[in-house]
Amino acid sequence: MAYNSNNLSALTYANGFTLWHYKTADLAADVDTTGYFNEAASMLRIGDFIMANTAIDTTIASGVFIVKSNDGTSVDVSNISSFGLANTD
Repeated sequence: MAYNSNNLSALTYANGFTLWHYKTADLAADVDTTGYFNEAASMLRIGDFIMANTAIDTTIASGVFIVKSNDGTSVDVSNISSFGLANTD
């Protein structure tokens, strides 16, 4: 699949930082590929956090991506830092 602008939402912003949310059926490994967020280059800034729910149609993976680089056309985010993996009940 590919980036879907309808699934990226700003949650809050202050002091040049934005906290985003993104949901997708794509795997986290696909989302963290350089260029995945290129269409959002005009909005994303280096250091922004993207809270994400990936693989929502299969085995959901949740976590945060950090925008590592953005030259105005090419965006790269970190690998997902996962959370919420444990569920012992």
